[in-house]
Amino acid sequence: MAHATEDPEKVLTALRNILPLDTTETIVFAKSGLSGYYRNPITLFETRIKDRKLAQAAFEKLAAGLGVLDKELLGNELMQHLERGNLYLRLDKQSAYLGKIKLGQTDPIHFRIHFKKHTTEEVTAICQQYRLIP
Repeated sequence: MAHATEDPEKVLTALRNILPLDTTETIVFAKSGLSGYYRNPITLFETRIKDRKLAQAAFEKLAAGLGVLDKELLGNELMQHLERGNLYLRLDKQSAYLGKIKLGQTDPIHFRIHFKKHTTEEVTAICQQYRLIP
């Protein structure tokens, strides 16, 4: 999301920085306009990565880029981030713009990773296998 006070191109840069370099050319972001609580304009950017190899590469970059403390926090709170085969993460937008991957709560980038037909235990094992959590 890009709020009225933010440059949409910088928000797109932050989004692209989270993704692997070789995928940024192939992934297209859909853009839609929303209104905030005080009718301020908000631009919503969304994308879906359906290609399995691209999705795996994005997951691997996310896991590799997340710091040790964030991984520990995520590991401790993993059940709060899982729902019906989906892993929900909030990433710090400013850090992403600077090329770093960090968990964040204030005006974050919302990231949803869907695991087809996997139980909570299997998703946890996958997150451990890729070192997203300890």
